[in-house]
Amino acid sequence: MVLRSVGSGKAARDAVRHPVFARYYARASVAAETSMGMAGVRRRLLAGLSGRVIEIGAGNGLNFARYPGSVAEVVAIEPERLLRQRALEAALRAEVPADVVPGCAEALPVKSEAFDAVVLAQVLCSVRDVPRALAEARRVLKPGGEVRFFEHGRGGGRAMALTQRALDRTVWPLLSGGCHLARDPVSALRDAGFELGPYRRMLVPEKGPVLPSSYCALGTAWRPVSTGLGGRPIA
Repeated sequence: MVLRSVGSGKAARDAVRHPVFARYYARASVAAETSMGMAGVRRRLLAGLSGRVIEIGAGNGLNFARYPGSVAEVVAIEPERLLRQRALEAALRAEVPADVVPGCAEALPVKSEAFDAVVLAQVLCSVRDVPRALAEARRVLKPGGEVRFFEHGRGGGRAMALTQRALDRTVWPLLSGGCHLARDPVSALRDAGFELGPYRRMLVPEKGPVLPSSYCALGTAWRPVSTGLGGRPIA
């Protein structure tokens, strides 16, 4: 069940407004499905999911077409108005039921322990408060529930790390809808109390120039039933 307010705070209908970037992203992300291999990444990200899924930061809804038939329902949270409209259009074409609602990652408008899985796809780079957003993701997952993540972040050698930090302090968030390059999504998930499963470090695109935004991680984590933490990186 989707709610309009929860104990963690009421989410504004337009918690995020980046209209210029949203128009650019809506076009560029479609082109990236083939030019950067994102269609295959989405298939790997979502393969084998089942039950009720919440997708945090659904963007323009490109994941909807990749959900397997074993998914009973997708609740997609998107704070940016133009992208949310694109996601609503994509939901109408999806083969799985998809409900697109306004909200922000730091105050999800849903009940606690209501979902079997959380999907995070290129969203932790732009949320205002990563620990709070991941605390919300943990809140809405059932114990033992699964997180599927595909995030970009810190990577490369010393020169690239310096470049990423310099861009984060200057123009990159302004030009890219609040995105940051030097965050570490895998460490953030671990610090939030998730149990890390297999994950893969990868470059996107895998061939061609390496950009400050190219360093990505694709993998799985769980809300533990017990308190054990861990992680096993894979090649």
